Amino acid sequence: MRVHLCVVGRLRAGPERDLIDDYLKRFDKTGRAHSLGPVSVHEVEDKKGGGMAAEAKLLRKALPTGAVICALDERGEVMTSPAFAHRMERWRDTGAQDLAFVIGGADGIDPSLRSEANQLLSFGKMVWPHMLVRVMLSEQLYRAASILGNSPYHRV
Repeated sequence: MRVHLCVVGRLRAGPERDLIDDYLKRFDKTGRAHSLGPVSVHEVEDKKGGGMAAEAKLLRKALPTGAVICALDERGEVMTSPAFAHRMERWRDTGAQDLAFVIGGADGIDPSLRSEANQLLSFGKMVWPHMLVRVMLSEQLYRAASILGNSPYHRV
């Protein structure tokens, strides 16, 4: 199952980029044995200042046709890392070819796009900067592949 990160904003060189690159490389290597990956990053940027609606339009263009959509949203489900890994496993096992994670801009995800998601996922009750959410999601993807492979990376 191919994995796509459809995100608002362009990530420049720096510590966040280094962390994301490292975790996604690890995920691609570890996930391959479990039919997960590769990961593609689709960055969109609303240069005209159209707000969440314009960002949603750009994000929809980045979404692969027929993809399972998991939107990162503060109102989403909070789950454990093993539960996240097994959710990905179920999507893969039910025939999903593409899994797209959507991360909105500073104002979040337009409600119309949020309502199209198959899953809303939250990294807790706090609001996180969208660039840090990208780091945390990248790490959780690697952790999920490690869990599915019974790797010692994830400790209970």
